[in-house]
Amino acid sequence: MDISIIVPLLNEEGSLPELETWIRKVMTENDFSYEVLMVDDGSTDSSWQVIEALHQSNPNVKGVKFRRNYGKSAALNVGFEHAKGNVVITMDADLQDSPDEIPDLYKMIMTDGFDLVSGWKKERHDPISKTIPSKFFNAATRKMSGIELHDFNCGLKAYKNDVVKNIEVYGEMHRYIPLIAKWEGFKNIGEKVVIHQARIHGETKFGGWDRGVKGLLDLLSITFVGKFGKRPMHLFGTLGAILFLLGTVILLVLSYNKLILDEYDIANRPLFFLGILFFIIGTQLFLAGFLAEMIARVNPKRNNYQVEKVLEK
Repeated sequence: MDISIIVPLLNEEGSLPELETWIRKVMTENDFSYEVLMVDDGSTDSSWQVIEALHQSNPNVKGVKFRRNYGKSAALNVGFEHAKGNVVITMDADLQDSPDEIPDLYKMIMTDGFDLVSGWKKERHDPISKTIPSKFFNAATRKMSGIELHDFNCGLKAYKNDVVKNIEVYGEMHRYIPLIAKWEGFKNIGEKVVIHQARIHGETKFGGWDRGVKGLLDLLSITFVGKFGKRPMHLFGTLGAILFLLGTVILLVLSYNKLILDEYDIANRPLFFLGILFFIIGTQLFLAGFLAEMIARVNPKRNNYQVEKVLEK
């Protein structure tokens, strides 16, 4: 199969038929073998009934229905597990991502050799409440990740199949898929300017300054996990050892003053309490490092989503 198109969605009943028609037109014109994986993230409207109807008229349309809403990362992760195409393309269901971009994205993966290509919505049709936080978020992500992309959160992306089979997306980490892929060794990451359509049906499910704040917190989290997720002892153990040694030296010096120099008031000195504090915190950090190492080696999968229905051939 040439292409798997993954469409995570939540309450998008109005846009799905038009999106499927558009995708089918592009696939037919370019003679691609394909599948469209629509992942219903707990919609409360008739989105699933629409997906079932589309599957009946076009067997290339497949579906996964969650029992409840888990978030976009969960929907993408399950879509990645089901994808069979040589190239995997993700796009939003609201018709703001254009399927006409698919042939060029496919070429960049298969011919130009990119592992991952991220769309860049250079001209956006979004309210200022989304565009300004997005600029700050993207600038911070570029600085911390070292990946020169203008639009990390663009839903329109293309991947080699190997990439999606070797990464796990959870929580709200879909914003950082390029960074997750980089940590897993897929470093050939490209970018393509894509058309951004104005929303026609429904309302945006995301936006606002709170999203930007959460995005920055997620960035700190994914940076930490990427650097120390497989070796937490390197962080906790190092900090713990430094504080433990400082505390030990301080207490030894004070003990020497007490026992040899016969000082009687060391318990009232701030340095005494600082030494005890360093000693205790250092020990706790060291033990935390051991526990984190044990957890990291067990490494249970986070994907435990309740799937209610699956539509396949």
